[in-house]
Amino acid sequence: MRLVRERKPLVHQITNYVVMNETANATLALGALPVMAHAREEVAEMARLAGALVLNIGTLSPHWVDAMLIAGKSANEAGVPVVLDPVGAGATTYRTETARRILDEVDVAVLRGNAGEVATLVGVEAEVRGVESIAAADDAAAIARVAATTLGVVASVTGPVDQVSDGERAAAIANGDPLLAAVTGTGCMSSAIMGCFLAVAEPFEAAVAALAAFGVAGEDAAREAKGPGSFHVGLYDALAALDPQSLDERVRIT
Repeated sequence: MRLVRERKPLVHQITNYVVMNETANATLALGALPVMAHAREEVAEMARLAGALVLNIGTLSPHWVDAMLIAGKSANEAGVPVVLDPVGAGATTYRTETARRILDEVDVAVLRGNAGEVATLVGVEAEVRGVESIAAADDAAAIARVAATTLGVVASVTGPVDQVSDGERAAAIANGDPLLAAVTGTGCMSSAIMGCFLAVAEPFEAAVAALAAFGVAGEDAAREAKGPGSFHVGLYDALAALDPQSLDERVRIT
């Protein structure tokens, strides 16, 4: 499995300042270069310089939405692949409509969300409270397949077992640890890491490899953790310590 050691910027359009720090640290730990940008005056230029663009809808406001659309369209024009993280889609109308608008106006390569978020975007009944998926009417593998086919993306549905589909191919990734759900921002980290891999691989392979790598890092961090706090710190160390041989031996992909 190929690890990212990409020196071209990975541009994040993230609407949450705390998550910016989390995802920047995760990106750096993998050896990629994070750049956080949200000003409408610069995002088009910044996106054109990137190896990949990650759009994370986080905490929304109209100027953030405008900036994401500008960045996404600029990335499309420059051939820069785009990841969309529809944080909390399904929780409010504004979040759901914003995520759908981005999918309508931007060519998104990879959609990364939990089962409730992704189900909402394809019209499957789901319950989302805050940014957490409480229930979905179908299983994650089916949701990923439907989303990929309906939206024309590589759909990555994360959960206890991550599911990735491009409509024809499908993969289930069983790596990870329950502590990943006990720390805020790990979903956003996985989207950022997906952008790192997307900069150097085609979308389906990038999504699968990114989730497997993040899951293995989670397992390593959990081994020495005393709880969520020490796990959080250890996760960055585990990401930095990943190497291709250990990943090849440890990934659980079906």
